[in-house]
Order: sequence, then C-alpha cells, then structure tokens
Amino acid sequence: MKKIRAFVHKYWEILSYLFFGGMTTLVNYCVYLPLYNLCHVSGTVSNIAAWIVSVAFAFLTNKPLVFRSHDWSLPTVLPELGKFVGCRLGSGAMETAIIFVTVDLLRWNGNWVKLVVSVLVVIANYVASKWLVFREKQ
Repeated sequence: MKKIRAFVHKYWEILSYLFFGGMTTLVNYCVYLPLYNLCHVSGTVSNIAAWIVSVAFAFLTNKPLVFRSHDWSLPTVLPELGKFVGCRLGSGAMETAIIFVTVDLLRWNGNWVKLVVSVLVVIANYVASKWLVFREKQ
C-alpha cells in the first residue's frame, strides 16, 4: 500500500491529468456525438459546441485538482483563464480544422476521426497547461 501511495504522490499530476483529461473528453463527446449523430449538425459545428463546454469543465477541474492552483482571486484567475483559453483555442482550432477537412469535406467517419484527434488534443493541452498556464511561480 505504501508503494502505491508513493507512486500516486510522485505521479499525481500526470495521473490526475489523465483522469480529468478523460473526463473532459467524455464531456466533449457527450456534446459532440448527439449533435453529430442525432441532430445531424456538421462535424465542425458539433466540435465547436463540444469545445466550449469541455474547456469550461477542464478549467474548473484542472486548476484546483490537477495543477493544485487554489488561488481564486481575480488577479490570479484572470491571467490563468486567459492563458488556458488561449492555449485551448490553439488545440481547438487544430482539432476543428482536422475535423472540417476529414469529416465535412472528405466525408470520413466523424466518430472515428474525433476519437483519433482527441489523443493529439489531450497531449497538446497537457503540455500547454503544464508549461504555460499553471506553472509554478519562480
């Protein structure tokens, strides 16, 4: 049990990011899949709607639970939120562009493309959050 605790303590950030990244992806899919499959909204529009909801969820979980940033004062939150959304805009634009070309133009299966692109997005978002948004102050 001590080894497990030590492992979790040592790798908390990565393990918690994988968990909450998975939860964020689930939130994203809960918006994207019904819009795309049931409402027949384009892949691009479905992805943008899913992005908005999942970015809000990700910020509210990543800030305190993954990167242990507990200062919710406006002078701290506003710059973090700005950088967070800015970074997510980058990965969201990448994801939306890929979906636009592959799903909306080339007519590939939007469910499979979304799944593959999500892996790239999770990696890009972790790197951006770790090194640009919630980095420890020197």
